Amino acid sequence: MSMMSNKIRLMFGLLLCFGIAQAQNDTTEKALKEAEKALQASTNLTYEANEELTANDFINSEANYRKAISKSSQNAAAPFNLGTAYYNRESFGEAFGRFKEASEAADDKTEKHKAFHNMGNVFMQQKDYKQAVEAYKQALRKNPNDDETRYNLALAKKMLEQQQDEQKNDQNQDNKDNQDQKDQEKDENKDQDNEGGDKDKQDEGKENDEENKDEGDQGDKGDNGEEKPEENKEGDGDKKKEQEKKPNEGDQPQDQKQQPRPNQLSQQQIQNLLEAMQNEEKKVQEKMEARKVRGAKVKNEKDW
Repeated sequence: MSMMSNKIRLMFGLLLCFGIAQAQNDTTEKALKEAEKALQASTNLTYEANEELTANDFINSEANYRKAISKSSQNAAAPFNLGTAYYNRESFGEAFGRFKEASEAADDKTEKHKAFHNMGNVFMQQKDYKQAVEAYKQALRKNPNDDETRYNLALAKKMLEQQQDEQKNDQNQDNKDNQDQKDQEKDENKDQDNEGGDKDKQDEGKENDEENKDEGDQGDKGDNGEEKPEENKEGDGDKKKEQEKKPNEGDQPQDQKQQPRPNQLSQQQIQNLLEAMQNEEKKVQEKMEARKVRGAKVKNEKDW
């Protein structure tokens, strides 16, 4: 009885395992069929998008590419073609994202090679030569025989070397400019210090002048150390000036001597009187001579 029970249990277990495996197989087949169906739908949308892109209908082609990508993650052609469309329109950031998506979705080395190659082209457009070199290397690992990728890799290396040299030169120039700036600031500070020293010397000279002036003023003070009043100084100066201006009586100018004094005759008046007296005396003598002839006497009187 117990043996019979064990056989039944074993058979039930086998049937259960078989049923589970069958269910899993059915689920897998169903999933595969659905994935295949989705891939087919994605491929059809990609085909329509390609046609629209060829007809320069970018808006509809972009929409169908996006639908194709959302339908199936296994369709590497849809993101690759959409990335190419973005690249041609110089939308390099969006193009790079689609090329990267294509490289992850692709199972074929050829498709991966194309995706990495175009990623390198995006980096070249962005002048990110270091990343471009790495992308081209990844592309050559998938297809070492592609001459175009090899050429692009060599070009990216050369551009990277030039870029590094320029960055080094720029860094050296920046360092030189910074050093020149520091030297200029140092010179300006030095000039300011020199100006401060000159100013101190000028101030010191002014102080010495003030001290010398004070000492000179001390010379004008009396024996008791008190300074003479300004009035006396001014009076002495005015008195001296008056003495310089006022001449001595004996040194009076000739024209001033010739000026008549009060109640006195001038030299010319005296000369005129003398001449008049001489003339009068002559007349008198003539009269006397005449009287001698006649014998009569006359009195001599002065007219003045």
